[in-house]
Amino acid sequence: MCPFKMLTRMVYGVTLFYFMFALWHATTNLTDFLKGPLRFLTMWNMLLQTAFIAICLLNSFIGSNEINPKSKPPIRKLRDTIMAGIAFPMALFVSLMFWGIYAIDRELIFPRALESQHSSWLNHAVHTSPMVFVIVQMYASYHAYPSRKTGVTMTAVFLGTYIGWLHVVRARTGVWVYPFLEMLGFPQRLLFFTFSMGLGILLNLLGEQLNNGIWRSAVKKRKQKA
Repeated sequence: MCPFKMLTRMVYGVTLFYFMFALWHATTNLTDFLKGPLRFLTMWNMLLQTAFIAICLLNSFIGSNEINPKSKPPIRKLRDTIMAGIAFPMALFVSLMFWGIYAIDRELIFPRALESQHSSWLNHAVHTSPMVFVIVQMYASYHAYPSRKTGVTMTAVFLGTYIGWLHVVRARTGVWVYPFLEMLGFPQRLLFFTFSMGLGILLNLLGEQLNNGIWRSAVKKRKQKA
């Protein structure tokens, strides 16, 4: 077996275990959708990234990491589509939004009162490590991006669904999931949600450009050989 392929599988396996361990610590009372951890985009993203790592691991066994395989397995197509449409943009979105707001005023996003429930390692596990993983994955393997329309639509639908869920929770409980939303009037919230959607789409396009830039020469050489 190729040493690189063996190393890749080991990294996938360890990362999958790490994410599952973090989820086990971070998720309690999953049956309460309105007051439990599934209120937070962080948990949506962690579940997404954990599933994505599992798909990457499965692809390393029954799929293909070749730049342009003659017959692309369905698991490879699934991996590439998820990476493009939601895994990459959402991993960066969650990290950038969380740490950006945290830098302005941590009480707006992660009050000190929560430190007793979430240790420092867990905070980084759910807010930092997914971004690190998808960037490493981007450099480790070429991803055949779907059409831009498909990728952008996936990002917009995912974010739009969560924004809708925020409003459902607000309507049912009378409280916004994130404290800073309580401080915003309707025009400011509308501006924030519009900005969020725009940022998500921008990160989708960034992923496409990054993937093309990293693998441009390798793809060109592969086409010349073909």
